[in-house]
Amino acid sequence: MSEHYPALLVILPLLASFFISAAGWLRPVYCFPLAVAALGSSLLVSLGVLGDVISGGPVSYWMGGWPPPWGIYYRVDYLNALVLAVVSAVGFVNLIAARPSVEKDFPEKAGPFYTLYVLFVTGLLGMVATGDAFNLYVLLEIAAITGYALIALGKGRAALSSLHYVFLGTIGACFYLLGVGYLYIITGSLNMEDIARLLPPLYDSKVVTVAFAILMVGVWLKMGFFPLHAWLPNAYTYAPSPVSSLVAPLMTKVMVYVMIRMVLTVFTVDFAFLVLRLNEVVVWLAVIAIVMGSLLALAEKDVKRMLTFIVVAEVGYMVGGFWLGNQAGFTGAVLHILNDALMTLCLFLAVGNIVHVKGDSRWESLPGLFRTMPWTMGALVVGALSIIGVPPTCGFFSKWYLLLGAIQGGHYGFLLALLFSSLVSVVLFFRIFEIGFFEPFGASHGSAHGEGGPAIQEAPLGMLVPLWMTALGLILVGLYTGEIVGRVIRHAVPGMML
Repeated sequence: MSEHYPALLVILPLLASFFISAAGWLRPVYCFPLAVAALGSSLLVSLGVLGDVISGGPVSYWMGGWPPPWGIYYRVDYLNALVLAVVSAVGFVNLIAARPSVEKDFPEKAGPFYTLYVLFVTGLLGMVATGDAFNLYVLLEIAAITGYALIALGKGRAALSSLHYVFLGTIGACFYLLGVGYLYIITGSLNMEDIARLLPPLYDSKVVTVAFAILMVGVWLKMGFFPLHAWLPNAYTYAPSPVSSLVAPLMTKVMVYVMIRMVLTVFTVDFAFLVLRLNEVVVWLAVIAIVMGSLLALAEKDVKRMLTFIVVAEVGYMVGGFWLGNQAGFTGAVLHILNDALMTLCLFLAVGNIVHVKGDSRWESLPGLFRTMPWTMGALVVGALSIIGVPPTCGFFSKWYLLLGAIQGGHYGFLLALLFSSLVSVVLFFRIFEIGFFEPFGASHGSAHGEGGPAIQEAPLGMLVPLWMTALGLILVGLYTGEIVGRVIRHAVPGMML
């Protein structure tokens, strides 16, 4: 059975989505259990694949028995095995936490919601596992279209924000497809490894350079890399809470993986770093992304929207770390894909709990939350400390590798941007802590709630358990960073960066 794991990663949730859709019409009560079974199976399979890669090296699978480069080829190595585990784990944990919000906000749309949710995760898993450049585009569109629909399920400006996302997301996808088309014209192949084998004699061709540039712009737009981030803040802010806590941790991180995969496997490190020599330019773009994302977050008075700009800054972390072109930077970038997915999930789950109880996440809803929602705010503190980079949370260790990479690469602008972003995060989150803990404790506050203070009004247990699982995961991943780096990430480092 294990030899079929790469295919089962996509096939199991894809088939389950049809049954969930049918259940939505016939027996809506079965939609959630079917979704849990589908994503739980994907999580187990992804962990199995990760174990196989660690013990025996990369795993390959030919769809339908057709060998590459003619057939669709799935290849799971040390890099994407880790990302597959991240995607399936985040999707599963967030699904468990989503149920109370779905039942409260749109119970009549439970069938469509869970169908779209599972299809979204399916698209992301396929994007990470595939070794075919065009198949990646197809799966990208599956994830994108379902993501648009999930965001549009929200209220108020959600539909308009989703439409904005549709326009810019479609442009990004078209750029990616056009880049793949140029590669097909010049190589006659869509298999990533086959393209990499055919490209070296063609490095001097302007077609290859144009293909690389167009493809990178498309990927950067899809990941929200500043200044191509315009779709991201509104889309993540106005989406329903269960959607924000799914899309925000995963979509940008998977697109960072796609960028790394395209550079390493398709165009090769030699072309990107030695022929084009773009690393200095891209790292400076990452510096701008980190600084601007942090500054824009400072201007916000809504926790959820503030987090969206932190995501913009975090994308700059990963892009800049990879383009430093050394081992420490690469390790930090890949490790931050894992860490930031967990950190973002933790924070958006906490904000989702606040929205579930208070109705929104604006500053006005925060006073007294440490008394009324102590478990939610405790987990938010853990997530915030990880974003800031306080040991032993996982955020500290990926930032440490990124800082080492900046020093080794002599890029002190990137180093200062990382430190600046961490200091801004201190200001952002301690402002939330101040409001939630110290305000207001005046006479009106006491008279409204009696001498004993306000009563605890926590989110349901079904939302608290996944939140605290994620918060504890931030600490566990931090404590086991050495194992993750030594047994997985270190083997994914290209020879040029050693």
